[in-house]
Amino acid sequence: MKIIVTDEVAQEGLAILQRDPRVQMDIKLGLKKEELYSIIGDYDVIITRSGTTVDKPLLDHATNLKLVARAGVGVDNVDVDYASAKGVIVVNAPFGNTNSAAEHAMALLLSFCRNVTKANGSLKGGAWKRAPFTGYELKGRTAGVIGLGKVGGRVATRLKAFECEVLACDPYIAEKRAHDLGVKLVTLDEIIKNCDIITVHTPLTSETQNMIGKKELAAMKDGVIIINAARGGIINEEAMLEALDSGRVAGAAFDVWSQEPPDSEILKKLIGHEKMVVTPHLGANTFEAQVNVAVDVAKEILRYMDEQPIENAINIPKFDASLMGQMRPYLNLVNVLADFIIQLADTNLNKITFTYTGGLAQYDCTPITVCGLASLLNRRVEQEVNMVNAQLVADNMGIVIEEVKSTQSEDFSNLITVTIEGPGEKRLISGTVFEGVPRIVKLRDYQMDFRPEEHMLLLAYGDRPGIIGKIGTILGKHEINIAAMNLGRREKKGEAMVILSLDSAVPADVVEEVRAATDATFVKPLYLVTAK
Repeated sequence: MKIIVTDEVAQEGLAILQRDPRVQMDIKLGLKKEELYSIIGDYDVIITRSGTTVDKPLLDHATNLKLVARAGVGVDNVDVDYASAKGVIVVNAPFGNTNSAAEHAMALLLSFCRNVTKANGSLKGGAWKRAPFTGYELKGRTAGVIGLGKVGGRVATRLKAFECEVLACDPYIAEKRAHDLGVKLVTLDEIIKNCDIITVHTPLTSETQNMIGKKELAAMKDGVIIINAARGGIINEEAMLEALDSGRVAGAAFDVWSQEPPDSEILKKLIGHEKMVVTPHLGANTFEAQVNVAVDVAKEILRYMDEQPIENAINIPKFDASLMGQMRPYLNLVNVLADFIIQLADTNLNKITFTYTGGLAQYDCTPITVCGLASLLNRRVEQEVNMVNAQLVADNMGIVIEEVKSTQSEDFSNLITVTIEGPGEKRLISGTVFEGVPRIVKLRDYQMDFRPEEHMLLLAYGDRPGIIGKIGTILGKHEINIAAMNLGRREKKGEAMVILSLDSAVPADVVEEVRAATDATFVKPLYLVTAK
């Protein structure tokens, strides 16, 4: 295995590879593009950081390249899509900075609580003042950790060491993880209402953007302390500024910003606020983190050489051509089913079951299972989840994965059912392929038959006259066109379920209007990326 290193990478990582007799490594730093193009065809692996652009021209010259190893979190300098088209695996090191990020969150919290930054400036300015810098202890306080992944879990452990009572919110992890960490798993509302300290550790997604805004800040305890060392934009910065000005929030400490570097007036005011402790996105900026990312990508290369699952692949390696020919329509179907059902989950996932019935069950369904699992998890975790690492990510989250197969099927020649289970909740969806197009044929115990679309609205309500008309009137008033409707019910005047295919998304206020008008027991707008 010939490896070229084109950027400065910690020696601790390179040494792992250099000890392996199968590896021939060349360290060539500062090459011009033309020089790199002329030699890259000789190598199987390239190890980079941010200094080398792995773009289409480079990949076209890299005729033997099998793996791009980015010793860091970001892959902005790698054309991942083109690498995938060329069959080149791209790996990064998304968790090499886990400990650094956790420690930085604690550093921010302690700096605020003990007035470190203010006292430091005062003393260096020649003053000897103590009374203005009276601080807070952590002992005995209730701390809320939003997001109990690798960073959030470490923060929770450290807060417990400071004798805090720790509550955690993360609807996408198993209860076992919270139990193992010794924290109490609660809802986001409980965190908001009960905690003296709130720290966020989630990825920035459509679900988490502005997750803490004006409404949430108003519901918090007076004197709450807020920490954000995760991603800018999770906490609405304008609302944060208002809460600091009003005194509702005692203070906050941010390492990340919705705009980096910050240049809006709101951000400038927030950064300059006397109740804020701020740093310029330093969470991963430690010597140890640089070593960790180098070690992590080195281990990924060894896993590849040993034909073991790769934990942090950005893209998806190709399956055997004959297998793909059999599975391709069902890979698309399972993506749609997974994308649909995960949006209905309101609890922590403990178990996911993939059931295959009919002729499909005669084949190896593992690629379908892994593909579906990746789709389920990819909405919920910060790292990129794909067929290479989906099972490993699920294992780390404590989720049990089961595959069930039966060649006996009464209604459909091939049927895939995805079932997700958590405490007190079980959700099920079934689908098939008709003329190459995915169809959803069952939701929970309702028999349905509809084609999934990009924008959908699902409602469950007491079956009575006039409800469908009310829904249509409200959506029409807001210029949201209904493309198709499918209704299911078990009995007359019992519970009914309707799924609407729409031409556009339904805003949150319209969802609430529909809920109020129909007395719906369940309303959920759905956005299916896989149905685009």
